[in-house]
Amino acid sequence: MNTTRFHRAAVALAAAAVLPLALTACSGESKDAKDTSSSAAGAPETTASTEAPAGMGDQPFGPACASVPKTGAGSFDGMSKDPVATAASNNPDLSTLVTAVQKAGLVDTLNNAKDITVFAPTNEAFAKIPQADLDKVLADKDTLTKILTYHVVGEKLTPKSLEKGTFPTLEKSEITTAGSGEEYKVNDAAKVVCGNVPTANATVYIIDTVLMPKM
Repeated sequence: MNTTRFHRAAVALAAAAVLPLALTACSGESKDAKDTSSSAAGAPETTASTEAPAGMGDQPFGPACASVPKTGAGSFDGMSKDPVATAASNNPDLSTLVTAVQKAGLVDTLNNAKDITVFAPTNEAFAKIPQADLDKVLADKDTLTKILTYHVVGEKLTPKSLEKGTFPTLEKSEITTAGSGEEYKVNDAAKVVCGNVPTANATVYIIDTVLMPKM
């Protein structure tokens, strides 16, 4: 009887000694698993934070882009939803161009065209032309149409396309482009001041000088 009680006591003491070791081991495994899980969960966040936003390279660029409204029909988002002539009419810096397009009767032509590029002179670009000459051009529909269609290429051009290119215009003659990064020139004269602006049917490059075809 005494031997049995001694055996039971020995077993109990052994179990009591083993239990803390088991709990310690489990606790260590739980901590390691938690750390591993936390590390794994954090990994995707680190990767995502270093990635550039989707489509970043397709955004408008150039110093004049800063003056484009942030919201509304004249913003980049608003212009992207309208065909090009309508989109231009919502940009206050292109009001002279819009007037010229209206006088030439080209609103529907531009709005209904598909996948075109428009080099759009700013109001300041038109202001470089002596007022008397500008008034004369605006009153001559044929000449005005020739000048305006010279600013339109029948395909969508990416900034990469402009690095060194020659493109036929709707006026039937050609324009040349050159540059890199965010600095491009058209016909070695007009600078792109806000480029790669999307509209519903065209890509627009806003320029600081009116392009003149051979008359």
